[in-house]
Amino acid sequence: MPGSEKLHILLAAPRGFCAGVDRAIQIVEKALEKYGAPVYVRHEIVHNKYVVDNLRAKGAVFVEELDEIENDGQPVIFSAHGVPKSVPENAQKREMFYIDATCPLVSKVHKEAERHYREGKQIILIGHAGHPEVIGTMGQLPAGAVLLIETQDDIGRLSVKDPDNLAYCTQTTLSVDDTAEIVQALKEAYPSIAGPGREDICYATTNRQAAVKHIAARCDVVFVIGAPNSSNSNRLVEVALSYGAKQSFLIQNRNDLKAFDLSQVGTVGITAGASAPEELVLSVIKYLEENYDVTVEEVVNVKENVMFNIPHILREAETKRVSL
Repeated sequence: MPGSEKLHILLAAPRGFCAGVDRAIQIVEKALEKYGAPVYVRHEIVHNKYVVDNLRAKGAVFVEELDEIENDGQPVIFSAHGVPKSVPENAQKREMFYIDATCPLVSKVHKEAERHYREGKQIILIGHAGHPEVIGTMGQLPAGAVLLIETQDDIGRLSVKDPDNLAYCTQTTLSVDDTAEIVQALKEAYPSIAGPGREDICYATTNRQAAVKHIAARCDVVFVIGAPNSSNSNRLVEVALSYGAKQSFLIQNRNDLKAFDLSQVGTVGITAGASAPEELVLSVIKYLEENYDVTVEEVVNVKENVMFNIPHILREAETKRVSL
């Protein structure tokens, strides 16, 4: 029986899977359907252990680098975060069959960087050092063509070739507010710097942060469901605190809630990063219902209807199955 303590849940929407994550998971699942196991995946397809473990159980084999794969003719899939150009080049040299699951919105940033480079500009990338997406974006161009900054303070340490011939791009999963401040500081330091036609931070990151901003001030605590290595999930924790939540924590699943005593808490906010499936959200709510007297209020900030097509080679197989 649930406890007698009352707990009101504000469930942020939108939350959870974005179109790029959904597409990447579909690519692995449909490759397994078409080609059978094993299907190799370079790096985690998305940053979520639950998703990775489910795909592993279906026959996906996750590796960090291509040299871990014996080239047996089975497909290798590149993760949604994107990869440096050296990775497909290496795959081609080894005559490997590969499928690219890079999110189209990350590919957009790659193309922007390449365009600026062709125009002779040096590129400043705003992002987190070591993140797979940043490694992939920087790896589209020769060493030294892209300068990485993480904070406003990094701008003063930049050594640029020509202050009047610069462009900037950003990682797609950053804090909207923090990035706007860094971009403004960049423009003040380099007034002629070129930027993207449309901002690089993706619609899903923007929408999930906006949804958390909408509920944060009403919450005693906000729980963000996501992986520790998920950039967009960590940003949601920060956004909740910045916009008035008394506390905010990243959790991976319902088991993490056992460490929290919510008996003196009135309102809990719940959201999920773009790599976290709705099953985890429902499981967290179920845990709270089992332990507290819960009411749930979904707060919808905006509705999403974005979808991305999977690669043609997998769509062909799907069409054939349907037409039989």
